[in-house]
Amino acid sequence: MILGWRRSLQRSLIRTLKTLISQSCERPQPYLSPQLVNLAISKCPSDLISLSFFLWAARQPNYFHDPSSFDLMVPVVDRLSDRFGNVSGIVDELESIGCARKAQALLVLMRVYWRGDLYSLALEAFDQMRSRSFVPNTFARNIAVDILFKTGHFDLALRFFKETSFPNFITFNIVISNICKYGAWWSVGVLLREMIDRGFWPNSGTYAMVLDCFHKEGRIMELLQLLGFMTVLGEQFSVAIWTILIDMYRKIGNLDMAGKLFGKMLESGCSPHVVTYTTLIKGFLESNMHDELFDLLDVMIANGCEPDLVLYNILINSLCKIRRYDDAISVFWDLHCRNIRPDSYTLSSLISALCLSGRLSLFPKLVVGSDVTVDLVLFNSLLTFLCKAGFPSQAVDFYIDKVSEGIVPDEYSYSRLLNALCSSGRTEIAIKFYGEIVAKNKNVDSYIHTIILDGLIKKGKLPKAIQIFRQGILENYHLDVVSYTVAICGLFQDGRFEEARNLYDQMKQSGIVPNMHTYNVMISGMCKVKDVRAVRQLLGEMRMAGLEMDCISFNKIIGLLIKMHRVHSAFQMYMAMCHSGVKPNRATYSLLLKGLSHAFDGQVGDLQNDFKANIFTCPTDVVLLAKFFCGPTQSVKF
Repeated sequence: MILGWRRSLQRSLIRTLKTLISQSCERPQPYLSPQLVNLAISKCPSDLISLSFFLWAARQPNYFHDPSSFDLMVPVVDRLSDRFGNVSGIVDELESIGCARKAQALLVLMRVYWRGDLYSLALEAFDQMRSRSFVPNTFARNIAVDILFKTGHFDLALRFFKETSFPNFITFNIVISNICKYGAWWSVGVLLREMIDRGFWPNSGTYAMVLDCFHKEGRIMELLQLLGFMTVLGEQFSVAIWTILIDMYRKIGNLDMAGKLFGKMLESGCSPHVVTYTTLIKGFLESNMHDELFDLLDVMIANGCEPDLVLYNILINSLCKIRRYDDAISVFWDLHCRNIRPDSYTLSSLISALCLSGRLSLFPKLVVGSDVTVDLVLFNSLLTFLCKAGFPSQAVDFYIDKVSEGIVPDEYSYSRLLNALCSSGRTEIAIKFYGEIVAKNKNVDSYIHTIILDGLIKKGKLPKAIQIFRQGILENYHLDVVSYTVAICGLFQDGRFEEARNLYDQMKQSGIVPNMHTYNVMISGMCKVKDVRAVRQLLGEMRMAGLEMDCISFNKIIGLLIKMHRVHSAFQMYMAMCHSGVKPNRATYSLLLKGLSHAFDGQVGDLQNDFKANIFTCPTDVVLLAKFFCGPTQSVKF
């Protein structure tokens, strides 16, 4: 009784709504507008009545629903689906309030679900058509094909497409679009030929999709063949097609051809958009043509094409990579002046520039107050900044707050937190947290082990660091050459020379190859104990490994020779250093002065000032000077 009364009321409301809309319009035909339909949907208190009215409006002559109307209906049908359980339940309720059972109602429902990415419900509506003895038309099948592609049912989608009796232009465009997204370039050409054979001529959008697919998959030959086909047919190149061509030559390193194509594009009367300019700017960045880059940027702005966020992000990130931090910061200022809202990637790149350039004081002015959602990338960048800026306690608090808000940390986040805990003196908490990390995943990146080792050693906790390191060896953790080098360096610093040497040998036996930093640490340690034989052996290993001595290793050996009062040999080592192309630094000259000071009982006088003034630019002059004052001495050869 109550249910019947409610349905009667609903039918009455629908009739009233239709009458009011008819009376509100002055023109008899067409008397519906998207604005009126949207207003009625948004004001209607009943979802079922809203859907009924929406279906009624779709049946009116010469009226087609606007995309905004479909957007308004998405939450309506979603609520109805939750309320009645399935599409069949919704259709039954519509029939109970006077809506006739028609295929069009299911098709409209299908379109709404499709619009709202409610794919399972859209396919259910399609199945309802067939179960109610309706034959889905091409439009319905097009939607089903698109959904099958988007939900990963590639083979089923292709079979569905082939079973479509009367495919149209949209059918082929949907299939080609999805196949291009999958990167299945070998199928695209076949479909394009079939499309043309059936009398459906591709438009510029179709061509652009296929060309972009060939471009992304590196199929240059196929791309050029299609371009030749288009040229023969007299097809006009759109801005998207020109951009694809320019980017193709940019990627293969032929920036000259990319520039020529850009000129031809302008001659054809096609105006480049921001993506076109971005492609060329990326090419200039990759070729270190920075002056040309900024000239093109000026031309772009002068032609009324405004930079977008993607271009700014590329500029800031690329300038950071080539260490032009001031330029990167200036680009960010320009973005700010143009009222373009940065995203997490922008801020991450900017924070990297501030950290690497040492201009941390600009952080409050540039970053604080930015209304940007903190994602994992920005989360890690902010942790890095807080640690480098000397705020480890704040880094720990920030980590706790954001994780409690739902951020899922990764291994880099763990490393930043371990660094912050150690830097703030909370080593016990750091050790406990490290234990939890390796308990969950024994294959954690070696960087995690290195961070905890380095942090503990810097805080004077070498015994605990070595204990953790040796436990890692026993547990077969991923320890790399950096991890071993940090442990060896810590042992040397603590005066445990023999233990450091044994760990170095153990590292080599485990198959880990020393790098330049490892050799420098070992040379430094052996120089401290004046073990010339060990130093000579290490230099031999370096030569066998194809590694050349750098300034650090030269300086260590020069220092050892001076300690051994072999000043002449120290100057010979200096000469060898210069002849090898390694540039001496202040430490090198300081060591040489120290050697001369020892030789003359501290009486170096004006010679010290000459060294500081860099008068002796020729290494031969320095060695001759040493020979003159020191005379022939026994050399220590390395």
